Amino acid sequence: MAAKIQAVKDPRTQSISDLYQFVRARTLEIVAPLEIEDYVIQTAEFMSPPRWHIGHTSWFFETVLQKYHPGYKTYREDFLFFFNSYYEGFGPRIERPKRGTRSRPTVAETRKYRAHIDEQMARFLEQLSNRDDSEEILRIIRLGLEHEMQHQELLVYDIKHLLCDQFDAPIKPAPKSVKTVTGTVEIEGGLFELGYEGGMGVPPMVRAQDARATFAWDNERPQHRVFLEDFSIDCAPVSVGEYLEFMHAGGYKDFRWWHSAGWEKVNTEHWQAPLYWEQHDGEWMIRDFAGLHRAIDKANEPVSHVSFLEASAYAKWAGKRLPTEAEWEKAATFSGSSDTKREFPWGDAAPDDLKANLFENGLWSVAPIGAFPAGQTADGCHQMIGDVWEWTTSDYVPYPGFKSDFDEYNDKWFVSQKVLRGGSFATPQIHIRSTYRNFFYPHERWMISGFRCAK
Repeated sequence: MAAKIQAVKDPRTQSISDLYQFVRARTLEIVAPLEIEDYVIQTAEFMSPPRWHIGHTSWFFETVLQKYHPGYKTYREDFLFFFNSYYEGFGPRIERPKRGTRSRPTVAETRKYRAHIDEQMARFLEQLSNRDDSEEILRIIRLGLEHEMQHQELLVYDIKHLLCDQFDAPIKPAPKSVKTVTGTVEIEGGLFELGYEGGMGVPPMVRAQDARATFAWDNERPQHRVFLEDFSIDCAPVSVGEYLEFMHAGGYKDFRWWHSAGWEKVNTEHWQAPLYWEQHDGEWMIRDFAGLHRAIDKANEPVSHVSFLEASAYAKWAGKRLPTEAEWEKAATFSGSSDTKREFPWGDAAPDDLKANLFENGLWSVAPIGAFPAGQTADGCHQMIGDVWEWTTSDYVPYPGFKSDFDEYNDKWFVSQKVLRGGSFATPQIHIRSTYRNFFYPHERWMISGFRCAK
């Protein structure tokens, strides 16, 4: 029987301590339907076994205890090696492709470790108000919770690659499209303030809703002025039906649409369709958490699990291009009628189930295009938050004036990757912002990635 994602107290009304308990509990709820054998399997070098995720997110908080909690004794030295990810400053670590090559530590030992860290953190949080460095510590804890929410989304990606429709996901019925969404909108150019305005300070016992409003990753800052030419952008992400037209037109067989790196992938990895697409008796099918479906029956859903290389090829074939991240952000946030930048496409209110398809919706899949009219922008762009992360043509580089908040976290990846915006159906509501800069390599597509075109 599928595990139910518990309706825990709304984290937007809770303290940091309550938020800690909420986030940590949700990670375990996500993995609850897994069988013990599922926790240790690594199906590809780019994914990680679920056991590693629940251990690594605990390792993060153990590093906080090691640094700030006098007298804390390390749980086990070998855990520091196995559950580190890419932090050179914290000592040696197992290589990523080898995370699924060991049966030890066992799942039971990893869960025991996680429970131990949670018990220690609960006591530690109770004592923070008496410390002069409490604000610094709370900033790190808040960052750790955002880090864990990233891993919750990665867990969805990795579990899908591991099990797909064999995973007993607690799926809720999908909403229906309430309107047909077609066409493009014209966005006026000019000067635009790109990025997040403000810092990430989190004072003691701050409410999580305020924490969401004051937290941003360092790579989203500082907000800075850019100049944009006039441009147009699609009202909706590219759909399965539209992408099928590209495929039927020989899109994967014509080198003219592809970057050289993309054409190499088409030929060396034999790409013919997005990831999780299968051909049965000449018909394209899509496999997801709910089963195997005819692609044509999902024609009005955003296409997902496409790489930047595939998105770029489609855009060129369609006579368009991908937007820059500045164009994407202006289209998602700017209201021409009020001449203001809004926090989200629909305004400044926090995301909810009626505005965007995020993790709390419980769909475990994309929703039909047009299913969230309450979440559209002032100009009529739909689903810019949720459903699929959207590729932009922008390289992932630091903003002018960038200052790192946490060594080896975001700044070490400022090379050879592309920026995605908007979140996906696996992104927690309190984790997403319109200024959030996700980043992946151009060939990657196991994550929930789609796109919309610009011109």
